[in-house]
Amino acid sequence: MNTNAHKYIAVVFAFTLHTNVNANDSTSDTPAEYTERVQIIGHNDKLRTEAGAATLIGEVELQKFKFDDINRVLYSVPGVNIREEDGYGLRPNIGFRGATPERSKKITIMEDGVLIGPAPYSAPAAYYFPMVSKMTALEVFKGPSAIKYGPNTVAGALNMTTRQIPKDKEGAIDLAFGADGYAKTKAYFGTTNGNFGYLIDAVHIEADGFKTLDGGGDTGFDKNDIMTKFQYNLSNSQYSQIVEMKLAYANEKSHETYLGLTDTDFKQNANRRYVVSQKDLMDWEHQQVQFTHFIGNDNFDITTRLYRNDFERSWDKIKGFKAGAVVTDLQNILTNPETDANAPFYQVLTGQRDTEREYEKIILGDNQREYYSQGIQSELYLYQEVFDAKHAFNIGFRVHQDQIERRHTTDAYTITSGKLVSDGSATLAGDTNTEKTTAISVFFKDTMTLGALDLTLGLRGEFIKADYQNDAPSKEGEWQKKSTDIWLPSLSGFYTLSEYSGVFFGVHEGFVPTSPKEPTSVKIENSINYELGARYHDESSQLEAVIFYNDIENLKESCSFSTASLCQDNTDGEFNSGEASVIGLELSAKHTYELSADYDLPILLSYTYTKGEFDSAFSSDFSMWGDVNVGDTLPYLPENQLTLDIGLAANNWQVNLITRYIDEMKEASGENVLLSGVTTQALTIVDLAASYELGDMGNIYFKLDNLLDDQEIVSRRPYGARPSKPRTASIGYQYSF
Repeated sequence: MNTNAHKYIAVVFAFTLHTNVNANDSTSDTPAEYTERVQIIGHNDKLRTEAGAATLIGEVELQKFKFDDINRVLYSVPGVNIREEDGYGLRPNIGFRGATPERSKKITIMEDGVLIGPAPYSAPAAYYFPMVSKMTALEVFKGPSAIKYGPNTVAGALNMTTRQIPKDKEGAIDLAFGADGYAKTKAYFGTTNGNFGYLIDAVHIEADGFKTLDGGGDTGFDKNDIMTKFQYNLSNSQYSQIVEMKLAYANEKSHETYLGLTDTDFKQNANRRYVVSQKDLMDWEHQQVQFTHFIGNDNFDITTRLYRNDFERSWDKIKGFKAGAVVTDLQNILTNPETDANAPFYQVLTGQRDTEREYEKIILGDNQREYYSQGIQSELYLYQEVFDAKHAFNIGFRVHQDQIERRHTTDAYTITSGKLVSDGSATLAGDTNTEKTTAISVFFKDTMTLGALDLTLGLRGEFIKADYQNDAPSKEGEWQKKSTDIWLPSLSGFYTLSEYSGVFFGVHEGFVPTSPKEPTSVKIENSINYELGARYHDESSQLEAVIFYNDIENLKESCSFSTASLCQDNTDGEFNSGEASVIGLELSAKHTYELSADYDLPILLSYTYTKGEFDSAFSSDFSMWGDVNVGDTLPYLPENQLTLDIGLAANNWQVNLITRYIDEMKEASGENVLLSGVTTQALTIVDLAASYELGDMGNIYFKLDNLLDDQEIVSRRPYGARPSKPRTASIGYQYSF
């Protein structure tokens, strides 16, 4: 590929076949209906027979609570573990089945079936995350169901679906206002006239923030996202054929910080922010271009995609105090603010006194980064009958390239009369490097129908070539080239017990690659993952229960500011811990009670039990590990999680109440590191949503997040105690046509 990658766009090919095609059908003269090949789980109201745990959250479910926070959406999905950070889900930390949730870097994140992370191979930490407000469906894949979605296959995959171009004129506008300066404007319009169709979809969300900065100042955010799609129909009597272009632009300015509070200050005012964080600001832009060509009939369809994603960010935030050539650890100060060594720094942090000495100067870092990702991917579903057995072949490949350029800088400031003031010294360069990856991935799946058993054999290959260049003047000439080749097998099956029930099983090998700059001594993360489950679905009830076990080799983590680690010019540097295992139970149940001809009572229950442990002893300087013994618990992994969603629906109104319980979590696994033996607090959150239909005049809705106003410490990372969002009310109006 062209090394000047931001001057061009790669092409994506995807080949798919309708999953409802019968292998015995002959070619039909009726053109196949085109639908965007971005959603994987079917909407059919019948028993799903795919092997593997997969969850679909459709548009109806997303509209019930109209959440803008991806964390609040995913809490209802079993097997998901989350570390909260800012209360709004601006930069989520999501893991599946015990995988570290840090910046969602161990799950594969897709939008419309295409990798959407800034640099999924080179730097997978998801500092950009699509706005959930513009999605019409979310899909979560775990176990063997995620083997085809790489690069990360240890935990699973998340696919988010944007709105399709409608066949007829269709549009809506959604306006909402609420506490803490919250405001949302969301609108879309699309139609198809003859052979030409288009869609415009835009979202704006802002808030003043629920935290109060000492001395005054902004703690809110402002986000925008606009997407357009254009489509032309070239179908004839034999084939459906459509071309489409998707363009999207998004930006965000958020006065968000990595700085939290001491536990004592948290108890007095959980929503306080120290004066020293007054200049912290995240500022990013994201652009996306995607072209699609579709051709098919009732026996096959081929979808060809071209995509390019560009992401630029600048994040000014406090890093610590100046102490010679070393920045003093903020986590140490906030954990032990009363010691003789830390008390003076704490007083400056909180503005109780001005900066007096050179080593009390505050270091602000601007982590400027530029990313791109682009690629070619192809997928084929083919239904054949071989030796009296029905086969569904699924074959695909992807050629992908991504890159991150780090251009970090630092500046020194003093606290003077409660204000951050530059000390006048020159800006210093920090991490200055480039990481780039070109990866070819292939997969093959064959689902054989043998009576009541659907048996699936799968194989995924990843062939990665990575380049690293240190561009800092003091590190000129430091570079590395390396390659990683691996094959990942899977076996899964679904046995149909009846029209309404079945059991499934699966085993697959998981994989997380290392970053381009890591030496070969840092090993890839591998795992063998097992699951056994059962599924039931009739007209009014759904039930799925899964037991899983992940046997992990060379558990891998990385040094980052989001983990409160002192990286010492090695930001995102990686290292291994050894062996670990995660065992768990996932349960989801859904039933609708018909109370009368006019009233329904839908109930959804989701429960997750997870126990993750280290299976080998080791010592590490990593802030979340320390001196680990066999049997120590993995950090930020709640043992029990429970979600209960109860609704009451009538002809023109509905009320929904969702309650979530999240167990306490360890802040660090072992001993002899900060936060050893410290846990977050168990948290119960209740959200309320109600809506009333006004007939042709649209509908009004009311939301109350955190009804009980229960705020607990959800994390002490990156630096200090951080709260969940307080009680927040909003009211909105939605009109559709």
